[in-house]
Amino acid sequence: MRRWRAVAAMGLVGTAAPPAERIVTGDRLVAITVGGLPLRFRIDPGVPGLPLVAAPVAERLSLRGGGLLALGVAFSIGHERFYGRTQVVRLGWNGTTAGKRRVGWLFRAYPLAVDGTIGPAGVPEQVVRFAFHAPRAGERTVTLPMAGGGGLFGDWFALGAAITVGGKPLMIRFDPDHALTLVTAPAGVRLAAANGGTLTAQTARQEIAYGVERPLRVMRLARPLAVGPLSLTSLAVRITDGGGANTIPEAGADPAEVMVTARGRQQPGVMTVGADQLDRCSSLVFDKGARQVRLSCS
Repeated sequence: MRRWRAVAAMGLVGTAAPPAERIVTGDRLVAITVGGLPLRFRIDPGVPGLPLVAAPVAERLSLRGGGLLALGVAFSIGHERFYGRTQVVRLGWNGTTAGKRRVGWLFRAYPLAVDGTIGPAGVPEQVVRFAFHAPRAGERTVTLPMAGGGGLFGDWFALGAAITVGGKPLMIRFDPDHALTLVTAPAGVRLAAANGGTLTAQTARQEIAYGVERPLRVMRLARPLAVGPLSLTSLAVRITDGGGANTIPEAGADPAEVMVTARGRQQPGVMTVGADQLDRCSSLVFDKGARQVRLSCS
């Protein structure tokens, strides 16, 4: 699971009210000026709202992250943990008048051919629409409650949707840049119990972020899982992330002998919907004012 922890936070000094909706298309690149330097950011539906610049960009901007409010960030992928700093700079969108905004950077090589990333929580418009392709015949649009954000530090973190699994909410993130739909181990345990999941012999590895790959096993669901208009019958489980997946039954086990239980205190887990499912969707809309996520898929 990709997790961000704010060591401390500082709000945005507001500027003029932005338009109501931002439509994000194609390569999802946007021109943002940071500290007077024109940069290319990618708007990513699955990343934190805190604007994150590449380490070389932070060096060009002479960012140090010092001062009275020397705030840090920590970023986890499985068992690996990365650290970084933040600093308040002037940030402007598409040539607009720059306002003060906190940006962050990590002490790790940046793998993308862009200067930085930002998630929907950090975009100034209240509605952020990712338009992937033209609508297709038979599409349905389903509205889901929004998860993440809110509170004093809300625009630092990632936004997603929430569904109910086993009577409890499960956060759904969206990642069109990686192939597979996957869950962390605790979410896999919950889905196995609620939807009759069993692990197959099929294994894989997938990069999660920053070049870090994690081991996966494919889980089949006896009862399909609805994520808005999408119906999932299989997905990948990050078998060692967030807890163990050893209580998920193997495919072919005797159903009479299978009992899926959580051991100890479990994290709630997270699902990430990848390109294998998002390719069926024409749009993904984050409506921050209404606290809703709308997904239109065939």
